[in-house]
Parts: sequence; structure tokens; C-alpha cells
Amino acid sequence: MESAAPDPLVRPLAARPAHGDGGALGKTGFAWAVFEWARNPYYILIVIYIFAPYFARDIIGADLLASGELDHLAPDAAKASANAQGQATIASVTKWAGLIAALTAPFLGAALDRGGRLKPILAIFLGTITLCSAMLWFAEPGGRGLSVPVIMALLVAAYVTFTYSEVTHNSMLSVAGSPGRLAMISGLGLALGNLASSLIFIALAVLFVLPGLIDWPFAEPQFGVDLAKFEHARLAGPICAVWLAGFSIVFFLNAKDPGTPGASWPLAFRDGARSVMQTLREATKYRELMKFLLARMFYADGMAAALALGAVYVALFLEWNFLEMLCYAIFASVFAFLGGILGGWLEGKIGVKPALALEIVAIVLVGLFQLSITQQSLFLGLVENRVIWDSLIFETLSDLVYLASVSIGAMTITASISSGRTMLVALAPPGRSGEFFGLYAIAGTITVWMGPLLVEYFTLWSDSQRIGMLSINLLFFIGLGFLLTVRMPQRSD
Repeated sequence: MESAAPDPLVRPLAARPAHGDGGALGKTGFAWAVFEWARNPYYILIVIYIFAPYFARDIIGADLLASGELDHLAPDAAKASANAQGQATIASVTKWAGLIAALTAPFLGAALDRGGRLKPILAIFLGTITLCSAMLWFAEPGGRGLSVPVIMALLVAAYVTFTYSEVTHNSMLSVAGSPGRLAMISGLGLALGNLASSLIFIALAVLFVLPGLIDWPFAEPQFGVDLAKFEHARLAGPICAVWLAGFSIVFFLNAKDPGTPGASWPLAFRDGARSVMQTLREATKYRELMKFLLARMFYADGMAAALALGAVYVALFLEWNFLEMLCYAIFASVFAFLGGILGGWLEGKIGVKPALALEIVAIVLVGLFQLSITQQSLFLGLVENRVIWDSLIFETLSDLVYLASVSIGAMTITASISSGRTMLVALAPPGRSGEFFGLYAIAGTITVWMGPLLVEYFTLWSDSQRIGMLSINLLFFIGLGFLLTVRMPQRSD
């Protein structure tokens, strides 16, 4: 039987490059890293530090208190109930966004390995994040502006497309530089993302918050911003939108696109879906990679819970005000910037797997230390708390010691994120990093409920919020156990 002759109308597609050239400061490597300078402030400002707490406390919680539904409760109980409702709303947003991303991201990643140019797809994702972020300006308390369901829908849409953009961007890491330099490129990206966030936090404090509190360095908040209307919190959305749209241009002009011109996207999605299902059926062929993804499923969920609930712990036990929380965010972002550099350096010194294991251990130790701090004492009551000075922020020993511990936590968390994706690049089959970064995204979202569930049950069982927080470490220990069983391939430079 003769083989069919090739169709002369079908243009043969060029093979995708397996890797790039250069390092973190090379044209393509630096362009890849600049993407996170442009995009990551959205996650840090909106999802973690500024908008999500504002939405939970000053819209959901405050509106519930103002409605009179909780008037039958004592003031402290009513406030606690309102805060719980606000936290539940944020949890619902995270749950639905995580579920949508978990069910779709692997198929997107597999299609990215087979389709055409990736930059146009990435532009669609970034455009969606930009639009959703800008619309958050209209999220006002008291029923003004956007309704709560619309705000939640915007946050879900932005969260899902943020995950899609992460999968797409990560799938381009392998061609951003030479194999031996990908760790530094990855670390530089995270470092730049946190540095950008620090600069925005400082601008918010100097231009709006400090003038509103102490008439310094300006007599009043700049540009007519009204703190009473929470415009300083709402402004985070438009700022992140403009920042993302402006600085992503550098990425689009200079980053290396591994996509194949002329490739069919419908065919890529069809073949990609088949590949994902085949990969799941043949998981034993990728034994080490699957063990790593299982490890990530646990430690990443613990990390997400620790980040989200760590801010709640500070607010409840140390009672930090908005300015203190803003300074806390700046401090953490600066050290997270250093953590991105540290991660790449540590991977180069001891290898990516030992580096990731060391970083997870450090996260656990810092978390345990932080749980020993209250407004009354430190080190589980061994040292009595006291006032150090009279100032607007961080007056007590507990405040200062907790803040100091944040530096190590921020560095190790950021370094672990960098090490995790570098490890996946090392374990993934050549030419299929997009598909496995999709599975990587699943591993970080499919159990997003597990950390909060542990905290809830342990808190109710023990009637102690600190023991509830302590339960998160179970996830870190399980993840670390799986990680230590992963066998790494030989390194190539």
C-alpha cells in the first residue's frame, strides 16, 4: 500500500525551538521577566492586600451591618458575623475561579504547545484583566456603583484569565534563555513583579494615605482623592490596569514567541485535549513529574491559605490599621523582590529540588514563629510585649518582631514559586511545557478549599484561631514528603 502524497497546499510547519539563548539580562530573558513587572501588581494589590480586604470589610461587611440584619446581636458578635460574611464572599470568588481554571487550564496549556503565535492569545487575556481591573473603581459601599454580583463576576473573570496568562507566559519560559539560566530568569520575573508592587504601594501611601492622616508630605490627598469614600482603595484597580497595559508593551516587542506561524488553533485545541487525557491515562510514564505535581497540590494550597489567612491573623491579633497594613505590604513586597533573586541563586548553588525543599521548611518555621506572637506576649508567653515608641505605626515589640519575621517569609515564599516552575521545566518532556504548566495550574487550584477547610475545623474543635492556623502545616508536611521522593534528571547547561 502506497503512502499518501503530501498535500501541496498544506504548508509544513517549522519545528518549535527547544530552548533559547542568553540569560536574565539578555533581550528575550529580560523581556520575559518584565511581563511579571507589568502583570503581578494586579494579584498583589487586588487579590491580596488592597481590594479584596476592602471588598470584604467595607462593602460586604459594612453593608450587612448597615442593613440592620445583625441588630439582634451584640456589637462584637455582629462585627464578627459581618467579617465572616465578607471572608465567605472572597472564598466564594476564589472557589469558583479556581474551579473554572482547574477544569480548563490544562487543555489551554496543551493547545499552546501545538498552536500558532502565543502573543495574540496572551494579549486577549491581558486585555480582559485590564478591563476588569479598571472597572473595580466603580465598586462602592452602600449599594452605589456596581452590585456585589457584578463585582464578584469581575473578580472571577480576572482571576481565571490571570491563571490563563500565567500558563501562557510560563509556557514561554523554556525559550526565554539557555537551559542553565532559566532559574535566574524565572526569579528575576518574580522579583520585578514584587518591586513594581512596592513602588505602587509607596505611591498610594505618599500621595493619598499619609496626607489624609497627618497632612504629610502634602496638605491633603492628591488629585482630589477622598479617603472617606475609599477612593484610595478603589483606585488600585485603575492603577493596575494602566500599569499592565503600559509596561506589557516591552514584553510584546522583545519576548521570544515559541508558537508556530500558520498553525491551526482549532486543531491545536482538539489535539491538545486528546493529549491531556492521554497524559492522565498514562501518568506512570511521567512518574517523577506527577509526584512533583502531587507535592505542589499540597504545599501550594498551604501557601495560599497561609498568605490569605496570615493577613487576617495580623488584623485580628495585632490590630494593625490601614497604614500599618500598607507598610506591611510594602515591606513584604521588597523582601519578596529579594526572594526572586534568592530563588534563582539558590537553585544554581544546590539544585532546584533541594532549594525548593529548603524554602518550604523555612516557610513552615516562620509560620510557627509568627503564631507565637500576640498583643500580650512573644514566644508563646516567654517574653512580655511592651510599647517601644509612640508613633503612627508598629509601636510595640510584637509589631516589630512580627514585621521582621515577614522578611524571611516573603523571601522564601517568592523563592519557592520560582523554584517550583523551574522544577517543572526540568521535569516536563521537551516541547510540552505548556500542557504540563496547565496541569501545574490545576495542582495549585484543585484543592484550594483544603487549607480553609482545615483551619475552619481545627478552629471550631479547639476554639483557638492559632491552632486553626497551625493546621495549615499539615499540607506543607505532606507536600514536602512527596517532593523528597522526586528524582531529578541530569542538569544541562
